[in-house]
Amino acid sequence: MSELSPGFDARRLQRPPLSLYVHIPWCVRKCPYCDFNSHQRQGALPEDAYVDALLRDLEQSLGFVQGRSLQSIFFGGGTPSLFSAAALDRLLCTVASRISFADDIEITLEANPGTAEREKFADYRRIGINRLSIGVQSFDDLQLQHLGRIHGSEDARRAIDMARTAGFDNFNIDLMYGLRAQNADAALRDLRQAIALAPEHLSWYQLTIEPNTEFYKHPPSLPEDEALIDIQDQGLALLQDQGYARYEISAFARPGRQARHNLNYWRFGDYLGIGAGAHGKITQTEQGLILRTRTSRQPDHYLQRAGDGFAEQAAIAESELAIEYLLNVLRLREGFAVSAFEAATGLGFEHIEKQVLSLTARGLLAFDQHTIRPTAKGEQFLNSVLEAFL
Repeated sequence: MSELSPGFDARRLQRPPLSLYVHIPWCVRKCPYCDFNSHQRQGALPEDAYVDALLRDLEQSLGFVQGRSLQSIFFGGGTPSLFSAAALDRLLCTVASRISFADDIEITLEANPGTAEREKFADYRRIGINRLSIGVQSFDDLQLQHLGRIHGSEDARRAIDMARTAGFDNFNIDLMYGLRAQNADAALRDLRQAIALAPEHLSWYQLTIEPNTEFYKHPPSLPEDEALIDIQDQGLALLQDQGYARYEISAFARPGRQARHNLNYWRFGDYLGIGAGAHGKITQTEQGLILRTRTSRQPDHYLQRAGDGFAEQAAIAESELAIEYLLNVLRLREGFAVSAFEAATGLGFEHIEKQVLSLTARGLLAFDQHTIRPTAKGEQFLNSVLEAFL
């Protein structure tokens, strides 16, 4: 236990690993369930102008690097695979000239299975992208239509084949369950088809209805809670049987193939965020601050204003540090060490000890004096666990 006070003390703060998130906001079509900052493409994409804006954005973030190497880069969206390999190569080469890369850096690109996107896979691999995250969502063509996807199940299979042929030995498949009128047999059939393609990583998560989406305005008929529990129970058993370890609430991986970029998020690591509406999180040990940053959200505004300063930049309040940390780290099955909590937040463990002991007594957390992690029951009722710390 720390000898410092249970309140915030900057002397506890340690500088965590650093990643880079790059947001590319355009899609061919906005999906009805999507609440991300994505915008339907109108005409030709402004690739060169957008990369210029990303690089101006990067320049204003360089002071946050603080001598660290990038451990991972993630291109998210939107649909980043709409951009050419040449545009992404220009960005990556400039980033590498300004910030050192870890020798084993993980560089992930989100990609859709459509024909135009998958034909670029070999070029993406040649410029140093070494991981793909492919948005399949379902192998049921009718469900894909309901979800507003522009690809079919065969497109998805061909995309996986082309990823392998292009030299990718590490890719993720995004897959949803709890779709319109879906029963356990249909959901498990989807999951088996994904497993048959042998991805190193699977993101398998329940469709949820989010505000400011088309599904929120016109909700589809989704399975009842009892059916969802049945789908989840059977799916978890299948994934475990097939060698996919669940290391986060909705993330499953072969040994050694966890998503390093996402692990950095969930462990409360630091990340630069560039691109329209991108968020960043930076620990400044000298100032005793943990900052949140956000860029301009609208692509047109971002193109004009990138590099002029963040749309938002604010320190996380001391009263919010613990819950900000726990919202992330308790998604992980590994949980967190007491020392990691103190180093990441600057707070003494005594700040959360009472809640940890109470939740342990209720069987929601496991605590061995050094490490805290959610139990199986705690994973099932994670919202209740987190509410205890509010």
